[in-house]
Amino acid sequence: MQPAVLMSAISALAFALAPAALSKENGKEKKLKTDIPSYNILDLDSDDLSLDNYGGIIDLSNYEDIYDYGDLASKIEVDTLAPLSKHFPQSLSTTVPVEAPQSKPPSSTAARAKGPGLFGSISNQGLPTCLVCVCIRTSVYCDDTDLEDVPPLPLETVYFYARFNRINRILASDFTGLAKLKRIDLTNNFVSWVDEDSFRLLPSLQELILPENKLTSLPELPSGIIQLDARFNMIQSSGIRPEAFQDLKKLQFLYLADNKLDYIPVPLPEGLRSLHLQNNNIQTMHEDAFCNSRDHNYIRWALEDIRLDGNPINLSLFPDAYFCLPHLPTGRFY
Repeated sequence: MQPAVLMSAISALAFALAPAALSKENGKEKKLKTDIPSYNILDLDSDDLSLDNYGGIIDLSNYEDIYDYGDLASKIEVDTLAPLSKHFPQSLSTTVPVEAPQSKPPSSTAARAKGPGLFGSISNQGLPTCLVCVCIRTSVYCDDTDLEDVPPLPLETVYFYARFNRINRILASDFTGLAKLKRIDLTNNFVSWVDEDSFRLLPSLQELILPENKLTSLPELPSGIIQLDARFNMIQSSGIRPEAFQDLKKLQFLYLADNKLDYIPVPLPEGLRSLHLQNNNIQTMHEDAFCNSRDHNYIRWALEDIRLDGNPINLSLFPDAYFCLPHLPTGRFY
């Protein structure tokens, strides 16, 4: 066959087959576009992944089932935190539950020496002291609570107020162990008896407030007392032991007005600043009641406030009793 004739035959055959091949390629491309809508985002130049084997490696029909966030969301707990790193202290963790301490009810048989419970020891009212009274830090307020006895006080008590109650007796055991107690205020009760050692052994007591009670005598006082207020009682001169105030070097305020005293209780401590004895039954005075009659150079500068008004004594009859005082006593001079 001539070469020219052969080339013509090949060309004719190529043109005859071209439409069929083009139709077959178009059908394959259309099928790929329908089955694989996102193949264009893949790297088709990769030798490991081609359009021919893509469907066998990754099945896109279950792609959304693998990442079903609807199911996963129900398993996420909002309050759950990731475990803390070992570099963080355990005290920062909020995932470890902390059980609140359980307070035990106060025992009525607990000894005071072991310390009170959360609300103090049980009082005679059947309740802990700090439920009957009001406890604020080191102060205990039991005003107007119908108390008939001093309740068990916390060992840390510094200030104790039990005014306007029905307390009629002070026992030596009422304040035992209260080494920090500085002030006792029992204004307006029915106290008629005080055990001798009720106050004497309190090392920190500075103020003893006992007005408007039914006392007929005074107990022995601690050496550190600064103020004694026992106005409006029934204290008689015989109810104050001799030289009761002489050794009380820190005593500055002595209020015994509105009692039944017959004379000024002497000797008085050197540091005394205020002495109130008005409305008693004092009729006479010793010349050394305030001054030293043998030393006319002595001046008692501290004692500036003396109240003797309301007594039957005529102060003008005792002129030598005041020469050492910066101010004359208040009272009747005629």
